[in-house]
Amino acid sequence: MCGIVGVMALSERGQSWLDRLEAATERLALRGPDHGAVCRHRNVGLGHRRLAIIDTSSAANQPMSDDSGRYTIVYNGEIYNFRELRAALVASGRALRTHSDSEVVLSLFVDEGPSMLEKLNGFFAFAIYDRQERSLFLARDRLGIKPLLTYQDDGVLIFASELKAILSFPIRRELDEVSLLQYLQLSYVPAPHSMLKRVRKLEPGCMLTARDGVVRVERYYSVPTPTETTTVSYADATRRLAGVLESAVARQLVSDVPLGAFLSGGLDSTIVAALAARHKPDLETYAIGFPDQPLYDESADAAAAARALGVRHTTFPVNDDELYRHLADVLDYTDEPFSDSSALAVYILSRHTRGHVTVALSGDGADELFGGYNKHYAEVMARRARVRSALVRAAAPVWSSLPRSRENAFGDVVRRFDRFATRAALPPQERYWAWCSFTDEGVARLTLSDAVRARVTGSHEYLARKESCTRWIDGRGINDVLYSDVHLVLPNDMLKKVDAMSMANGLEVRVPFLDHEVVELAFSLPSHFKIDGRARKRVLRDAFRGVVPESVLNKRKHGFEVPLMRWFRSHLRPLIRDDLLHRDFVERQGIFNADEIDALVARLYSERPGDIAPQVWSLVVFQYWWKRVMV
Repeated sequence: MCGIVGVMALSERGQSWLDRLEAATERLALRGPDHGAVCRHRNVGLGHRRLAIIDTSSAANQPMSDDSGRYTIVYNGEIYNFRELRAALVASGRALRTHSDSEVVLSLFVDEGPSMLEKLNGFFAFAIYDRQERSLFLARDRLGIKPLLTYQDDGVLIFASELKAILSFPIRRELDEVSLLQYLQLSYVPAPHSMLKRVRKLEPGCMLTARDGVVRVERYYSVPTPTETTTVSYADATRRLAGVLESAVARQLVSDVPLGAFLSGGLDSTIVAALAARHKPDLETYAIGFPDQPLYDESADAAAAARALGVRHTTFPVNDDELYRHLADVLDYTDEPFSDSSALAVYILSRHTRGHVTVALSGDGADELFGGYNKHYAEVMARRARVRSALVRAAAPVWSSLPRSRENAFGDVVRRFDRFATRAALPPQERYWAWCSFTDEGVARLTLSDAVRARVTGSHEYLARKESCTRWIDGRGINDVLYSDVHLVLPNDMLKKVDAMSMANGLEVRVPFLDHEVVELAFSLPSHFKIDGRARKRVLRDAFRGVVPESVLNKRKHGFEVPLMRWFRSHLRPLIRDDLLHRDFVERQGIFNADEIDALVARLYSERPGDIAPQVWSLVVFQYWWKRVMV
């Protein structure tokens, strides 16, 4: 696991940008604290920061070239089947200098070119430079677990694991206003776009080739289209899922450094920990507890699950003061506005876990594959239009009149009922977008200045991007929603959050549920195997009955909420009122509607603020980023 960056000058002007390569590489030092180096050849420079996981010797440092010196790689990720691939290379007569997976990737590319991607089981983002053809090849893993961004302009192509490395070069920093409107709704910017024009995210399952001034992006992998018909019985499906997931977990235990697992006490992490413990009897698990927030504290459940599994478990108690102390760390590390506040919990869990191990397994991805979220259940209810959902919709005036809050049980129930009542009758694509949004589109538009709103609202670019995000929704089986989540929410929110917050602490997090064999099996199963009006993640629960404790199988899903409203009214009040959302700054900035922002701040500090914490937080995160990056 590492950080990579590179620059290819496509003109004489871009040649001078190579001088910024060392500084750009150092911006990724937290991703790779063990070693850093750069190499240059004519118009191309490659930089690498290493977190040593496989073959920790210096021989496996990067940038790494093949014996001929023609090909050089910088690589971020892990290939779980690299030992089998290495054995095949050696059997074919190739002499390898290291026992690293990066040399295996490089050697396969030398032998087979881009087609070698089909052989890789793992997560990755890498670049290979061919000195003879003076070409650059980039690739990102199938599901987008590892990030890879590019910038192309002014006769230069830059790539990097994180935007902060690209910002080390003298790029044009122009706000993408369409991305801003989408961010204000979703809390993130969907790929392939970013908050800056000309900076793009290479999408999952895609590769990029740059040669002779021509840059071409192609897709090498697509998640198979889901089906609603199957010849496989439910019992066979549970057996197949159990076997495929156990194989994925076993593969992902490969490591030359200490490895453990996250264990929240929920279904997904408990399954992963249980399977890992079969193959690693000395497995240790880790969780954080929230003594100040009993509504979201799962530490007792995690400890009970660990006892049932027979693994050594550590809980890190985190009070609200510690959460707040790390808030600036998270905001400073965030190089593109990203306002999913649960990132703070991932950051702190990763920080504490890194004191014990260098690699951790996680249960991320199961909800998107098997239907574990509230919105999935809500979508099933909306499509069935049964009495219960009709009653909730009919009571819409009641829900809107009651206090809604994420910080207490009653207020959260009211919030979810109100959310369902206002969305259930929308057309399927609009409804999916609404489920994914924290802030309604109309409300988000109102916060923009008149000039920005006029350029963005109803623009062809905005409508096209929104359509691209919802194009898989067909209103039939719930698999269309899960498939959309795998393309939209998973890489842009969940995986981005885990990658950034773990790598900020030099911790590698692996996600067995996103082994491509597990994903392909999941989408070969019909929706009713996964979720119906009574249960979520049915096939997953039934596949692991007898493996995980019954209490875990029956446990309701917990979320995590940062106590934003309390901070808004205390620690963050001066930052909000006197700085980031102050009228003078907003007016000078020219992006937001100062009257709307004033009204929002006034509501925030009123007796009935309602469920506006996510909206305010998205603005705070953006303004904080703007002052660091754009001013």
